[in-house]
Amino acid sequence: MAEESEEGAEETPKKKKGGLLIGLVLALVGGGGAFAYTSGMIGGGSNTSATKELATLGDELAFIPMDPITVSLADTTQRRFLRFRAELEVKSPYKSDIEKLLPRVTDVLNTYLQSLSLDDIEDPSSLLTLRSQMRRRID
Repeated sequence: MAEESEEGAEETPKKKKGGLLIGLVLALVGGGGAFAYTSGMIGGGSNTSATKELATLGDELAFIPMDPITVSLADTTQRRFLRFRAELEVKSPYKSDIEKLLPRVTDVLNTYLQSLSLDDIEDPSSLLTLRSQMRRRID
């Protein structure tokens, strides 16, 4: 009876490890297959509707370069500066209207960038927040 319980105890960890290994392999194969399918390597080939949409979208868009902005960062003991340069993506019919408003956009971004601290910029997850804050202010 003691021998039976020892054998049962030994089989349980092996089964758990085997199941975990099989699950890991299936997850990797499934993830690789999903990537290959969505990227067009297998199955669907190239996505022609997405290609056509990008081609027509390229004709409708215009990019307006902004002058570089240099601001000193707040809350630092050392003098540190941030240099920011961007281009605005706008629809082509509105390009001239937006170019007239470019000084206002520069002023809004200058004010926001001056309020940032070094910690706000160095945080790896802050890029999305910075982009969304700048876009909200520009809009």
